[in-house]
Amino acid sequence: MSVHAPPRLPARVSKSRRRHPAHRGHATAAWILIAPAFIGFLFFAVYPTLRGIYFSFTTYHILSPAQWTGLANFRQMLDDTTFWHSLRVTVYFVALSVAIGILLSLVTAVVLHRLTSSTVVRGLVILPFLISGVVAAVIWSWMLDPQLGIVNVAIKSLTGHRVEFLGSSGLAIPSVALISVWKSMGYNAVLIFAGLQTIPAEVYEAARLDGASEIRMFRHITVPLLRPILAMVVILTVISSMQVFDIVQVATQGGPANASNVLQMYIYDSAFSQYNFGYASAMSLALFVMLIAVTFVQLRLTRANESDTN
Repeated sequence: MSVHAPPRLPARVSKSRRRHPAHRGHATAAWILIAPAFIGFLFFAVYPTLRGIYFSFTTYHILSPAQWTGLANFRQMLDDTTFWHSLRVTVYFVALSVAIGILLSLVTAVVLHRLTSSTVVRGLVILPFLISGVVAAVIWSWMLDPQLGIVNVAIKSLTGHRVEFLGSSGLAIPSVALISVWKSMGYNAVLIFAGLQTIPAEVYEAARLDGASEIRMFRHITVPLLRPILAMVVILTVISSMQVFDIVQVATQGGPANASNVLQMYIYDSAFSQYNFGYASAMSLALFVMLIAVTFVQLRLTRANESDTN
């Protein structure tokens, strides 16, 4: 009995013939659906970015046309002591926000995961993230007020002294960092909580059978398995912290004596107070490059840690 091979399609068959009839026209429909978002991205993201890069190489004031100056703005930046001071303040703020924020978010997520299953409690944790930065800064400014703030009222009842949280050069940045941590902690905790739900319960059960304590399981099971999520949370926190503006503007206005004058505040002041948009664009471009470099380094370190654990 002879077996006949199935008929072979010609070698030169057009894509339209091989494509299933149900899929015809999907590409056109897809482009129509994504066109509004794509056009908005071009006009509101790509074009302003390219325009800002161009202005960073010019001397541009709002009432005069831009004049090409090459690298003059970047040379000025290297000699600008205020720029370097603002950068140091920003790095200090980022370090506090990341260290305190990630630690509190991790502890909060573990508590939510291990001790409660109430969706109401989990919803309350993320509420501060839903509040705008301006509102959060105003509320905390009232609470930390040295005369009428409830925090200082409690401190005075215990110690007999009041604390200048936002009016002190040494406490301004830590106070603003704590406000930022309070606002973003719930969102980061929810992200970490989602990562905790991906860890199999059998891993913890096996560790308990071996006599491992809760602290030991946290150090040797929870944290290593959460490395990808923690890396993402750290990157998001660093990027948002380096771009902080609203909380500082409302709470301290960069004071006292430029103690909380973060880089975004200095960029804003150069652009909208001194009308030096060229120099402000150059500093924005420098900040953009720093963010890319920090993100790249963190991703490389994360991949190296993952390869070490595998």
